[in-house]
Amino acid sequence: MTSTLERATTHERLDRIWSDKPGLVGFFSSVDHKRVGRRYLVTSLTFFVLGGIQALMMRTQLAQPELDLVSPQVFNQLMTMHGTTMIFLFNTTIWAGFGNYFLPLQLGTRDMAFPRLNMLSYWIFLMAGILTYSSLLVGDIPDGGWFAYVPFTGKEYSPTQSIDYWALGMALLGISTTVGGINFIVTTFKMRAPGMTVSRLPIFVWGIVVMSFMMVFALPAVTLAQVLLEFDRVFGFNFFDPGSGGDPVLFQHLFWLWGHPEVYIVFVPATGAVSMIVASLSRTPLAGYLLVATALVAIGFFSFGVWVHHMFTVGLGFMALSFFSAASFFVSLPSGVQFFAWIATLWKGRPSFATPMLWVLGTMFIFLLGGITGVMVAMVPFDFQAQDSYFVVAHFHYTLVGGSVFPVFAAVYYWLPKITGRMLSEPLGKVSFWLAFIGFNVTFFPLHVVGLWGMPRRYYTYPADVGWGGINLVATVGAYALALGFALSFINIFWSMRRGRPAGANPWDADTLEWAISSPPPEYNFLELPRVTSLYPLWEPEMQRVGAEEEPQHDRPVLLPPEGEVEHYTLATGGIDAEAENVMAMPAPSFWPFVVSLAVTTIFYAMLVRQFWVGVVGALVAATGLMGWYWPRWEEGEVELVGEELEEAIR
Repeated sequence: MTSTLERATTHERLDRIWSDKPGLVGFFSSVDHKRVGRRYLVTSLTFFVLGGIQALMMRTQLAQPELDLVSPQVFNQLMTMHGTTMIFLFNTTIWAGFGNYFLPLQLGTRDMAFPRLNMLSYWIFLMAGILTYSSLLVGDIPDGGWFAYVPFTGKEYSPTQSIDYWALGMALLGISTTVGGINFIVTTFKMRAPGMTVSRLPIFVWGIVVMSFMMVFALPAVTLAQVLLEFDRVFGFNFFDPGSGGDPVLFQHLFWLWGHPEVYIVFVPATGAVSMIVASLSRTPLAGYLLVATALVAIGFFSFGVWVHHMFTVGLGFMALSFFSAASFFVSLPSGVQFFAWIATLWKGRPSFATPMLWVLGTMFIFLLGGITGVMVAMVPFDFQAQDSYFVVAHFHYTLVGGSVFPVFAAVYYWLPKITGRMLSEPLGKVSFWLAFIGFNVTFFPLHVVGLWGMPRRYYTYPADVGWGGINLVATVGAYALALGFALSFINIFWSMRRGRPAGANPWDADTLEWAISSPPPEYNFLELPRVTSLYPLWEPEMQRVGAEEEPQHDRPVLLPPEGEVEHYTLATGGIDAEAENVMAMPAPSFWPFVVSLAVTTIFYAMLVRQFWVGVVGALVAATGLMGWYWPRWEEGEVELVGEELEEAIR
């Protein structure tokens, strides 16, 4: 049995080895997955605030008929930037933040599979957001909608560079999400704690893995659409010009081939988080774990067959409409499986209605209504009537806010104590929830009605005699209540960082491995990598002492070599059975990810300003950065241990 003194010595050595350098050097060279996760969370929530301000400005303009608080051009810009920010820069990336922070902790490992690639994904995400928002500095803000339909975004109708900011910024973001998805997949299948078989994966990990596969397969379509749009605008290639043999509907196909899976890209990790919160705060295992995991995979698979759901009115054939209508009905079934699992878990458990649980219940109610209206617009005749009306606006806000935003705040209240070591205020959290819940429904439920009354979306104003003024005023009041609710949660976050009560290692008495270590986690995550013998390791008696002062009596944790100066190691395991295969030396902190991200962004800015020689300089810097990145160092790579040597190393 390891003595307390030996453990303290090991802790100090590992803390020194895994810690970043202080100051700016550490800030720009860090590759720690926890830092990456925190930066993703902070940056995504910042974009959420920006998108929310844009939404309030639009909602204020629509509060009464014939207002002129903003011009039609500014309204189009607000609508475009709001949608782009919320879809591209918040909803997807926020779950990448939670995944980066908690996936290695839940898997029982010390870092992501590719730490430098992980930090590169963050830097490029940040640069993509800066590139898109830099359009504000020159007053040439994108105004073609977050979907950027041609021909309105072609050179003829958008002669300025506003659409170029959108297309290049979002194409740059595609690099970030693609490499991030690959990193999640490899980490999950090669770096799990020994004994964590596929059937013992935490349900949130299932959500992140399904999200990652969907990003890898869906992103090329929308990136291709953005690249072809730029080729049309810059070189006159006419991919979407019917007069030259092109087809504007091709852009819609490419966009929605990503766009409808995108709804589920943000939904599957959200429901993974909801499943974990429901089980933890109900103090009982999740009902139907295998069915829920299967449902997540099924959602990922079937979501690629419903993109024409958004294109019923573009003139496609009846047979195509029938197929995609049926697929749109069918994809709702796996979501229903998860709903029944959550209800069964609540029923059989002893639920605690703490703030995270309230946000979960809000999620269930709001997304259920969004799913019902989703089934309605899946019917082709109804969709013909509701298309481009505020009914559709209400529907997709119920879907996205219920399917992602409310789960985000549930996850913040649930997991932030692990990140900061401080609990958030329960009274303030409950007030925040009720304001947001009531405000959201007051805002968007009436929009179903005004949409059925014929109010079209994307209009900046409306005449007084159509009778839409009262409902729009109610919706605007609700929007301010919703904004106040979210603002109170941000106040709660900042307050808790300084004055919140200490969280302890496991304030929720939860079951997964991230709660087995201190809050916030050590730099190296786990002093001794755990062996997993159950789907709910912390609810098993033999695992409750992992990370504590005593070792468990059974299933000894994994100790990694060597007992020397360098111990920047973690374990590689088998993809299915999680048996130990190799001990890996992890990459050291490096400036190269930041350098490469700057170089790649320079290439995109060069394309924006049509200075291609600047792009050549950026490409040379990027090549130099990659050479420095991959220059071999003796302390990195795999330690090839096999047979008895491997058994001795991990004993």
